Amino acid sequence: MSNTLLKTVVLSSFMGAASMGYAMEDLTAALPNAQPGECYAKVVIPPQYRTESSTVVVKEASEQVKIVPARYEWAEQRVLVSEAGSELRAIPATFGTVTETYEVSPASTQWVMDSKSGNVPANEGMLAMARASGANLDAAQPGQCFDEHYKPATYKTVTERVLVSEASEQVQLVDAQYEWVEQRVMVSPASRKLVEVPAVFESVQERIKVEDAKSVWKKGRGGIEKIDHASGEIMCLVEVPAVYKTLSKRIVKSPASSRVIEQPARYETIRVRKLVKDATETRVEIPAKYETITKRVLNQAATHHWHNSAGDGSAHGKHTGNKICLQATPAKMASVKKRVVKTPASVKRVEIPAKYETKKVQQLVEDAKEVRTSIPAKTETISKRVKVSDARLEWRSILCDTNMTQGTVQKVQRALLSAGYAPGPIDGVLGSQTMAAVDRFQRTKGLATGGLTFDTLKQLGVSVQH
Repeated sequence: MSNTLLKTVVLSSFMGAASMGYAMEDLTAALPNAQPGECYAKVVIPPQYRTESSTVVVKEASEQVKIVPARYEWAEQRVLVSEAGSELRAIPATFGTVTETYEVSPASTQWVMDSKSGNVPANEGMLAMARASGANLDAAQPGQCFDEHYKPATYKTVTERVLVSEASEQVQLVDAQYEWVEQRVMVSPASRKLVEVPAVFESVQERIKVEDAKSVWKKGRGGIEKIDHASGEIMCLVEVPAVYKTLSKRIVKSPASSRVIEQPARYETIRVRKLVKDATETRVEIPAKYETITKRVLNQAATHHWHNSAGDGSAHGKHTGNKICLQATPAKMASVKKRVVKTPASVKRVEIPAKYETKKVQQLVEDAKEVRTSIPAKTETISKRVKVSDARLEWRSILCDTNMTQGTVQKVQRALLSAGYAPGPIDGVLGSQTMAAVDRFQRTKGLATGGLTFDTLKQLGVSVQH
């Protein structure tokens, strides 16, 4: 192999190892079996990784407690506001009016005087005297007359009380006595209320390793510096610690629960009318009512002496010049109207029913309850790169002075520019700018670094005979 090839091999290998910084397995102890005109470089094959996903719990499973409140219904309830009682009602007496006829002067057949001054009644003495004098008065017929010799009768006036309104009673009522009192009525029964006690969480942090610790080669310096471009590179193997990611997650400190709150019964105070004393009755006597009437009664009978008018009666006393005639006189009546009790006054007890009011009352239909819903744990998927194989040094065929042309280099430069990697001027010279662009392209694509390998040319779409 020519000196140029050897220089390329040595320089490329050390530059690649230094720039990549990998801990590498060196598989370049023996040179490859090259053909004339071929160039090989010791290139760095980067470590191979695979991406693994792992699930991390960031929030533990818990429960959500939902309170279903107690269910009530409004119902109508009759509440006593006035107790039952009774009252007395007066039934007044009923009266009727009757007419009674009193005999003021009884009917009689009497002897009367027949004179110019009018008929004067004859008294019994006169009649007796007439009888004694031989006048047959008992056989006399009305209209028969006798001459009268008499002394007139004397009379006196008397008064008499006549009942015109019977005694009765007046009923006076004393009303029942009531008083208003306050009374407590339950409008809502005692119940229990469930109150949700939410779960308590706390945040904890957990460190998760996302990349293992590794050893990498880095450029170092020592007592001997580079002598030429082909030797003198100093490389140091450095430990790179593992990479961790800190995740915050919530854990359940105390699960959700519920507690019972006792709800006392609710009352309302209402006014109620209560009977204190029943109604009573008082009866007042109404005395009978009388009227006073006046009438004449015989005090002393007149003394008469009568004889038949056909005879001479002067011997029997002074002749009055009158005659007595038997006259029928009907009884004299006086009519008096008076009130009589048809039905006496009385008292009727009337029952007064209790008085109620309808109130709306809240009644418990169903107690409050809790419904627990499981909340699954919350996880996050994190990706981490796991190294499958370490980096290594291998001999790879590259494009070098013996197998490259200016046109090929220009193709490479244009391909790099098209891919977004600035190669510098498109001049066909494989200079530092172009090689730096090649290195960036290789690192991005995960290709071997350290030389312009034919794998890199293939990725750039540049075809070259080799």
